[in-house]
Amino acid sequence: MVIILLKSYFFLKIAVSLWLQKLSHIFTKIVFIALRTNLFYIVLAPFLLSLGCWQLHSQELPTKKTSFSTVKQKDSLTVTTKNISEKEKNNIKKDTLKKKKSALEGKIKYKSKEYVKLDNKKKITILKDEAEVYYKDVELKSGIIVINYDKDEVYAGRLKDSTGKYIQYPIFKQGSNIVEPDSIRFNFKTKKALIWNSRTDQGEFRIKGEVSKRENDSVYFIKNARFTTSKNIDNPEYYFKANKIKFVPKKKVVTGLTNMVIADVPTPIGVPFAFFPMTEKATSGIIMPTYGQTNQQGYFLQNGGYYFAISDKLDLAVLGDYYTNGSYAFRTETNYAKRYKYRGNFNFKYENQISGERGLPGYGKTNLYNLQWSHSPDIKATPNSRFSASVNLGSSKYYQNSFNQLNNANYLNNTLSSSISYSKTFNSVPQVNLSLTASHSQNTNTKQINMTLPTLQLGVDRIFPFASREGEKKGIIKNFNLTYNLRGENRVLTTDSLFFKKEMFQNMQNGLQHNIPLSTNFKLMRYFSVTASSNYNETWYLKTTRKQFNSKLNKVEDLEKNGFDAFRTYDFSSSIGTTIYGTFNFKKTGKIQSIRHTMRPNIGYSHTPSFEQYYDTYAIDGSGKMATYTRFEKGIFGGPSNSKNNNLNFSLSNTFEAKVRDKDTTKVEAKKIMLINNLSLSTSYNIQADSLRWSPVRVSGGTNLFKDKLSVNFGMTLNPYAINKKGEQMDRFNIDNGGSLFRMTSANITLNYSLSSKELEGKPNSTQNNLNNKGLRNGGRPDDLFGSTTDFSDRNRSQFNNDEKEESDFKGFYKLSIPWDLRMAYSLTYDNNQRENKISQSSLMFSGNVDISPKWKVGLSSGYDFIKSGVTFTQLRFQRDLLSWRMDFNWTPFGDRATWYYFIGISSSALSDIKWDKRSLPDKRLQ
Repeated sequence: MVIILLKSYFFLKIAVSLWLQKLSHIFTKIVFIALRTNLFYIVLAPFLLSLGCWQLHSQELPTKKTSFSTVKQKDSLTVTTKNISEKEKNNIKKDTLKKKKSALEGKIKYKSKEYVKLDNKKKITILKDEAEVYYKDVELKSGIIVINYDKDEVYAGRLKDSTGKYIQYPIFKQGSNIVEPDSIRFNFKTKKALIWNSRTDQGEFRIKGEVSKRENDSVYFIKNARFTTSKNIDNPEYYFKANKIKFVPKKKVVTGLTNMVIADVPTPIGVPFAFFPMTEKATSGIIMPTYGQTNQQGYFLQNGGYYFAISDKLDLAVLGDYYTNGSYAFRTETNYAKRYKYRGNFNFKYENQISGERGLPGYGKTNLYNLQWSHSPDIKATPNSRFSASVNLGSSKYYQNSFNQLNNANYLNNTLSSSISYSKTFNSVPQVNLSLTASHSQNTNTKQINMTLPTLQLGVDRIFPFASREGEKKGIIKNFNLTYNLRGENRVLTTDSLFFKKEMFQNMQNGLQHNIPLSTNFKLMRYFSVTASSNYNETWYLKTTRKQFNSKLNKVEDLEKNGFDAFRTYDFSSSIGTTIYGTFNFKKTGKIQSIRHTMRPNIGYSHTPSFEQYYDTYAIDGSGKMATYTRFEKGIFGGPSNSKNNNLNFSLSNTFEAKVRDKDTTKVEAKKIMLINNLSLSTSYNIQADSLRWSPVRVSGGTNLFKDKLSVNFGMTLNPYAINKKGEQMDRFNIDNGGSLFRMTSANITLNYSLSSKELEGKPNSTQNNLNNKGLRNGGRPDDLFGSTTDFSDRNRSQFNNDEKEESDFKGFYKLSIPWDLRMAYSLTYDNNQRENKISQSSLMFSGNVDISPKWKVGLSSGYDFIKSGVTFTQLRFQRDLLSWRMDFNWTPFGDRATWYYFIGISSSALSDIKWDKRSLPDKRLQ
C-alpha cells in the first residue's frame, strides 16, 4: 500500500512538474510575443511574477510572420529582475524579424453616392456613382472606382445612364495637372498610371491621347495623340496628329512625325518631328517671319527675329524685315514692370526703303524711324513724386510710308506729340510744387517740330498773410492772398531733317519768367461778388536782339546779343458778378413742369500801363525814317507792350434746366434734365483806343440731347463794325452803314452722335472704350471714324478689338438681338469776314460695326464732303470667327490709301505662326 502511494506520489509529482514546465514554456512564448508587440505587458508581467513561473528559456523563438508585423512598433524590450541571471540574459537571442513597411504613405479617403462595397477577402473596395478618392495630392472622381489594397492600385471608369450614354467620366487631378480620360489605372506606390482616351489642358493647348502611360509626376508617353487649341477636344476644327509624343506638363511636348488635320481631313502640312513649349512663364525663342510679295519691293520676309524673356519684369523682342529689292527694317520692342511701382514699354522702328531700280528713273531711297515710349508709375508707390512718359516721335512720313502697318487714323490726323515729366511735392508750409517737363509736337504735313527741353515750373501754395491758418477768411483784408510761380523754358523750333543735329541746337531759345499774383475777394450788398487782382512779372533772357540798318545791303539786320537781360511788367484787374435765377412754372399735369434759367453776368476792368522804357528806335531805310522796337520781341515769352490798355470786359453765361414728369409713375420727384449746358456771350471795350473800341462779340454754347447720345457745340463771332468795298474794317457801326446791329463774320457747329445696341438694352458699351487704342497711341483717334489700324507685326489683334469673346446676343432663331454700334460726326464752318458769305467746310463722317451672325462681323468707316461733293476716306472691315481660327479682310477701295489686306490664321498666340495673309500697299508710297 505504501509502495503504491509512493508510486502514485512520484507519478503525480512528475505529472505536475511536467505540467508546470509545459505551462511555463507556453507563458514564456506569450510573454515574448507580448513584449515584441507591447501588448498586455502591464497585465501579464505582474500576474506571471506572482505565480512564480517566470522562466526564460534559451529555445529559439518562432520566426513565422504574424499579422502584427505591419504595425510600426519597437521590437526590443529590456526587463530588469533579480530572477534572471546574466548568463540567461546573454542566451536570449535578438528578434531577427524585419518589419514590413507599408506602401501607402498617407491616408486614403473615399466616398460615393450609391454604395461603398468592401471585400476583405480580395482586399478591394468598390465605389459607385459620383465616387471620389483622395490620397495625398491626388484627387480622383469618377462614376465607378475600384481600390485594390493588395496591388496598391486604383481603377476608375465611366457609367452608362438609362439611354446608354456614358456619364461621369473620370477626372484625375494631381497638383494643378488635370486629366479627363475614359478610364484610368493608377498605382499608389510607383505613381505610374495607364490612361485610356486621356484629355488634358495645358495653357492654350488641349491634348487627347488614345493610350497614355504616366511614368511619374512629370513625364507622360502618349500613343495616337492629337493636340489643338480648339475648345472642343473631342471634335476639334483642327488638330495635330502624332503617333507618339512625350509630354511634360507645363514644360514641353516632343513629337515624332506630326500631321495637321483640318475638319478631319489630313493635310500635306507635316513635320518629321516637333517641339512645343508649354510653360506658364515667358521663355526665349525664335519668332518665325512672315513671307509675302509686293509689287514695289518684291518678295519679303517680315517680322522675324528673337524674343528674349530676360526676367519676369523685363522682356525684349528684336524683329527684322528683308525685301528682295534691297529694302530692310528692324524693330525692338520691350516691356517692363515692377509690381506696385511702375510699368511701361519702349519701341524703336527703323526702315530703309528703296523704290525702283538703281540707275533707272524713279529710283529712290528713304530712311524712316519711329520711337515710342510709355511709362506710368503706381500713384501709391510715391505719392509725393511722379515720373511719367508718353513719347511718339519720328519721321514725319513714317505712318504714311511704313511697310509694316497701315495707320489710317494717324495719316489723316497729321500730329505726333510727346511728353516726359517729373513732379515733386514738398509738404512744407506753404506747400511747394516742382515739375520738369520735356515736350514735343510734330506736324507731319509741314514737318515742323516744336520742342521744349525742358520746361521748369515751380509754384508756392497760396499764402494769406492777414488771416490765421485755421481761422475764417472773410472780408477784403483777410481774403488778401499771394502766390509765387516760376517758369523756365528751353525751346527749339526745327524740322525733322535737322532733328538732333548741330543746326537744331543753334536755334535754341530760352528764358525764365517770375510771376507774383496778388488777389482778394469780398461780397458787396450780399448778392455781388467782387474780385481784385494784380500781377507782377519779371522775365529773364540770355539772348536779345538789336536792329540796325545796313546801308551796304540796304536792309535792316537783326543782330543777336548774348548776355543776361530782363524786363518787368505789372497790371491790375477787377470784376464784379452775380447769379440770377429765374423759374418758369407750367401746369403740374403737363409733361414739362418748370424751366429754370440761370444767368451769371460779369463786368470787369483791366489796366496795363505802357512800358516804353524798354523800346528803342532804328532806321528802317536810308531816308532816316525811324521805327521803334524792343530788344525782347523775339523772346519765348514775348516782350513788353508800349501801349496803355484800359479795357472793360463784359460776359454773360446762361444755363437752362427743366423739370419733367418721370415715366416711372411710382416716383414722386420730377426728373431734372439739362436743356443747354452753356450759352455764353463775351466782348470788351477799350477805353484807351481812339477807334474801334468794341471788340467782336463771341457767342458759344453746347448741349447734349437724346440721353447724352448727341452732343452739340456751336459758336459764332459778331462784329459791330462795318467794312468797305475793299473788305477793310471801318470805324463805323454796321447798323449806321445800313446793315444790321451785328455782322456775323464766322460761325461753326459740330455734332457727335454715338449709339449701340447694348446702350439701348441698358448695358455698358465696353467695346468702344478699347477700340483702336493702338491707333490712338500712335496719334490717331480713340474711335474708328478714320478706320482701324492694321499692324502686320501684331498677328493676334482683331480689327474689331474683341479678342475676349463675349456672350452672344443671338437669343433664338426668330427672336434675336443683333449687336451693333454707330458713330457719326458732322462739322460745318461758315466764313463771312470780308463778305465771302460761304460755307468753307462741311463734312459728315460715320462708322459702324454689326454682327450679322454670331460668327460674322462687318464694319464700315466713311464720310462725305459736301463742299467738294465727294466721298471721304472709306474702309470696309470683315471678320469671320472660325472658332479656334480667325479670318479678316480689310479693304480701302479708293483714294490715295487704296489697299486691301486678307488674313486667316489660328487665333491662339501659341500658334500664331500658322497663318496665311496677303496684302496690297498703296501706290507711290515714298513721298
